[in-house]
Amino acid sequence: MKKLILLIICGTFFWSCDQISKSINETFKPGDTLVNKDKEKPASGNNQPDVQTMINSAIEKHTTVQTQIHVENENINFLTDTKALEKAEESLRKLPQYAGKEIFVYSIAYFYDDGSINIMLQHPTNPKYVDGYDYKDNKWSEPRPIQLSVKDDVQKRLVPLNKIRFENVAKLTAIYNKKAQEIEGAKPLTSAYVSIWGNEMQWYPTSISGSREKYLIQFNNDGTLKSFKQD
Repeated sequence: MKKLILLIICGTFFWSCDQISKSINETFKPGDTLVNKDKEKPASGNNQPDVQTMINSAIEKHTTVQTQIHVENENINFLTDTKALEKAEESLRKLPQYAGKEIFVYSIAYFYDDGSINIMLQHPTNPKYVDGYDYKDNKWSEPRPIQLSVKDDVQKRLVPLNKIRFENVAKLTAIYNKKAQEIEGAKPLTSAYVSIWGNEMQWYPTSISGSREKYLIQFNNDGTLKSFKQD
């Protein structure tokens, strides 16, 4: 079973990289994010930690390729700019289609140091649907329909926007960069993202790699440090 899961993850990873090279629009479909691999995880057993490690590794490799699209752009230190992040969240809340309604984030949200954000939200009137939004040049795009499979359980992949405060990106980035300065060969953060599994959120990245050492790092929901240790 473990080998089968690894093959599925790897297959999905290479397929998604091909989609990334085509367009960011295709990259941001749920089927391309790899977080759907949560469905592949066994409910229990001694192999659970190993499977989770493989999944995390595949997700972060996927994101490394995706981030290259943005690295070519000029970084404006968006990830550490609390005011700019708050402004982006505030403008998202003011979208007319969500007036008077609670906003729920679906599956994943990406934040890039070049000032852009990719996020998926539950449709404001049809809870079965999901729309993708892009933030660029200080404004949000029009909603983009996201194609879902009958296997996608939308309700289990949601958390309220109130739980994912954009300002927390600045907190975790500051912590990450400070730790990276202490690790030979490690680079500062250029992207961060939150993944949603079973109505719970997790911030990524979960590791810092230097030229000689690798450290595992985890963050609380509010962007504060949860754990940090050498791998």
